[in-house]
Amino acid sequence: MSPAPSVSNSFTVRLTIPARATAVSELTTLVEREGAIVTGIDVTGSGLDRLRVDLTALGTSPEHAEEVVEAMHELEGVKIGEVSDRTFLAHLGGKIKIESKAPIRNRDDLSLVYTPGVARVSTALAENPADARRLTIKGNTVAVVTDGTAVLGLGDLGPLGALPVMEGKAALFKRFADIDAFPICLDTTDTEEIIRTVKAISPVFGGINLEDISAPRCFEIERRLREELDIPVFHDDQHGTAVVALAALENALKVVGKKLADVRIVMSGAGAAGTAILKLFLRAGAKDVLVADVNGVLHLDREDVRDGHNAVLMWSALHTNKQGFRGSLKEALAGADVFVGVSAGNILTGDDIATMNEDAIVFAMANPLPEVDPVAASKHAKVVATGRSDFANQINNVLVFPAIFRGLLDAAASRITDDILLAAAEALAGVVKPDELNPTYIIPSAFHPDVTKVVAEAIRDAAEAGHVAREVRNPDDED
Repeated sequence: MSPAPSVSNSFTVRLTIPARATAVSELTTLVEREGAIVTGIDVTGSGLDRLRVDLTALGTSPEHAEEVVEAMHELEGVKIGEVSDRTFLAHLGGKIKIESKAPIRNRDDLSLVYTPGVARVSTALAENPADARRLTIKGNTVAVVTDGTAVLGLGDLGPLGALPVMEGKAALFKRFADIDAFPICLDTTDTEEIIRTVKAISPVFGGINLEDISAPRCFEIERRLREELDIPVFHDDQHGTAVVALAALENALKVVGKKLADVRIVMSGAGAAGTAILKLFLRAGAKDVLVADVNGVLHLDREDVRDGHNAVLMWSALHTNKQGFRGSLKEALAGADVFVGVSAGNILTGDDIATMNEDAIVFAMANPLPEVDPVAASKHAKVVATGRSDFANQINNVLVFPAIFRGLLDAAASRITDDILLAAAEALAGVVKPDELNPTYIIPSAFHPDVTKVVAEAIRDAAEAGHVAREVRNPDDED
C-alpha cells in the first residue's frame, strides 16, 4: 500500500503570486494534481498587483513535499519563498518544560520553598522516607528511560535520536493523565550499566517507563529492575501493546461471536511486543496459538529454538503450537480465526487473509506499513485493525500507558503484575459499550473522556487486591 498524505508530513510554503482572479485556484489545482492535500491558504500581504500567501498542505513524505514545491515553479508569475516543515516547527525548543508550582515572589516565599524552611522537610524525609510521595514530586513523576536502540520502527538511533520520542511520551503522560514525566536517554547500551543507572536515579520517581530498548536486552533489563526496585517498572513496547491488543481482541471476538478459548490465533513477530502479547493472551485464556518469525512458525525442533541460545524463543515454542505445525506464516494462516502482526510491512496479501476462517479478525499492527493492506484484508476479514491513525480501529499504546501509571501512582504501587495488566485490558475494552460495538469500532479513541478514569480505577482496585498498593499518609495527618 502507498502512504497517504498525513499531517506528520505537512508543510507550509510562502509564495508571492500575481493578483489575478485564478491564481489561487491554479495553485491549489497544481498541489492536488501532485498528490498533496491543501489544508489552508492564508493571505499574509497584498499590493497593487501581488499577493503574499502561506499555503499549507499534507504530503506523503519529505521527498514528496519537495516535489510539490518544485512543481509550483510551473505557475506563471509565482515566486517561492521560505518552505517550512510543520513537524520540525512543532519540535522547536522541545515539547515539554518544567514550571514551579510554588510562587517565589519575595523573601518569605524563598524561605518556605528553599532555605531555611526546606531543611525541616529534608530532615523529616530522612526520618520517614515514605513521606517523599506526598512532600516531593515522587508521587506523581515517572522516568521515561531509553537507550535509543529500538526507536519506533527506525532502529538504533542512539540517545539523541530517541530524545524527541521520549519528550513526546512525557507530553502524552501530562495530556492524558496529568502525570509529570521526564525523558532519560542513556548514552550506553550495556545492560548492567542501564540497570545500575536506573536504580541510582529511582528515588526521584514513582515509576519507571522503559521505552525503545532493543530485544532481547529489554527482557533482562525489565526483569532485573522489577526484582530490585520497589516502584513499578513497565516496558511500554511490550506491555502497553499487549494490553491494548487484548482489549481490542476481546471486543472483536464479541463482534464475531467467538470466544478466546476456542479460536486459533496466528501471530507474526516473536520479539518484545509479540512475546508480551502472547503471554497476556495465554494468561487471559487463549489455548491455540502459533507464533511465526522470519524463519517460519516456532516449534521445539526448529534449530534456533532447539539450541537453547534464545530463551525467549524457547519459552514461546514451549507454550504454543501444541500440534507441532511446521511451515510458513502464510501456511499457518489457513483456517485461523485471528491474525496478530507486530513484525514487518507488506508480508501478506488479501489472498492470504482469504484462507482464514469465516468472520476472521486481522490486527496488522506494523508501522508505518501494516503486514497486510487493510483495504485488501477487509475484503475477507470481518474485523481489521492497524497501528495507524488513518484507518478504523487504531491499536496504540497511548490508550493505556498514561492511565496505567495514573492508577499505579494513585495506589503508590510497589510493582506491576499480570493481574493488573489483565484488569487494564478488561477496563479498556469496557469503555466501548455493547450498543457501540461494530466491526469498525472495537477500541476507543485516545481522546475518549472515560479512558483514563476507567482504566486507572481498575488499576487501583487490582493493585489493592494484589496487595501491591501502599497507603500514603494524608498531608493533614499528624504523627
